[in-house]
Amino acid sequence: MQPDLIVVHGISLPPEEYGGPWIDDLFSNQLDPAGHPYFAEIAGRKVSSHYLIRRTGELVQYVSCNDRAWHAGVSVYEGRSNCNDFSIGIELEGTDATAYEPVQYRVLADLILTLCDAYPSLSIERLTGHSDIAPGRKTDPGIAFDWPRLRALLKVRQAYGYPA
Repeated sequence: MQPDLIVVHGISLPPEEYGGPWIDDLFSNQLDPAGHPYFAEIAGRKVSSHYLIRRTGELVQYVSCNDRAWHAGVSVYEGRSNCNDFSIGIELEGTDATAYEPVQYRVLADLILTLCDAYPSLSIERLTGHSDIAPGRKTDPGIAFDWPRLRALLKVRQAYGYPA
């Protein structure tokens, strides 16, 4: 896979709770449906992401960027469907309506620039939210995600030669 799109997501498991092993369990198809009432609804779904940035700033990789992850679902970007086929998915631990942590923006910006350096087909202009590729079906990363903040951080870091 030669990725040419980066998709930003938001996730919390159980909903509106942070920490714990449940995101890892979900993305490794080991989520215990008895672990929480909500898990019974989503257990058995085959989903994954390339990366997760926890609220602490910890970066976790689940899928190689050279492989397809199952993060986008039914999706369209610039007329192309099946965004899983050509995108890298980055999950941020958070919710649509709760502010993301400053460290998450810093780690996200560094990761995006590192990915752009590794894959010439990627650029900071080819960055979108899950809600933009699956409108009406998905709302993440949500209204709490500060796109202007991320774009400004990317431009500043890029101007100073990061990741070089």
